[in-house]
Amino acid sequence: MPHALTDDGVRLYYEETGSGTPLIFVHEYAGDHRAWETQMRHFGQRYRAITYAARGYPPSDVPEDVAKYSQVRAADDILSVLDHLKIDKAHIVGLSMGGFAVLHFGFRHPARARSLTVAGCGYGAEKGEREKFRAEVQTIAKFIDDNDIAAFAEKYAYGPTRVQFENKDPRGFLEFKQQLAEHSKLGARNTQLGVQGERPSLYDLVDEMKKLTVPTFVLTGDEDWPCLQPALLMKQNIPSAGLSIMPNCGHTINIEDPDQFNRLVGDFVVQVDAGRWPMRDPRALSTSITGMR
Repeated sequence: MPHALTDDGVRLYYEETGSGTPLIFVHEYAGDHRAWETQMRHFGQRYRAITYAARGYPPSDVPEDVAKYSQVRAADDILSVLDHLKIDKAHIVGLSMGGFAVLHFGFRHPARARSLTVAGCGYGAEKGEREKFRAEVQTIAKFIDDNDIAAFAEKYAYGPTRVQFENKDPRGFLEFKQQLAEHSKLGARNTQLGVQGERPSLYDLVDEMKKLTVPTFVLTGDEDWPCLQPALLMKQNIPSAGLSIMPNCGHTINIEDPDQFNRLVGDFVVQVDAGRWPMRDPRALSTSITGMR
């Protein structure tokens, strides 16, 4: 099995297909590298498509120490995969936990990104929800400690922003739930505590957003309630950001509605590669509603 080695000695399993300009896909907390299969098949026909399992997700290593898991590590692990594959720059696409990692990668390593797609990013980000989210992280970690991973998957899969997937595609949802039940119990617990629970609020990162000039695509479902306001926050503050909202979609948009997801991301990547993705015109930031003031 191919693995990339991080600077702290963790081996990350990866897969790739196709050739040409590289795109790398970074998965969400409840998914793993397999969640990108539809994207790997689609984009692998046109690009060098790459995905990997985050630390804590077999067949990547599962460090026992929770200190080995953090938002910084999650962002830098993308860099480790790129370095291992000798890729200078790539289009980087992430969902949820992966979306946070992609955004932080843009802050930390902007020269290595052709573009950033930040999808389903916002859980726990709103200031009024911050402590509530961190309390839920502790609840999740305790549930995982007290139960097997199959019981966790049976409960976690039915969150309020995932039932849309079950209603739309019962077979796809069942596959998602079965794959979640195959995750590492230790990895799921440590990722909750070290990455999910400790990442900074997006509302504390506005200054970093304003400096980001890498072409950025913010994408979310319209029933992914915790991500709607954070998506607007990123659109408003990242001068290179475009925003798209997928109708009647929940959180796991890349597998809930893969055709629409692939079309939107594909159109974005084509515009970036053609040099046609714009920076925001400063005139759009006028405090006047009509421009006639």
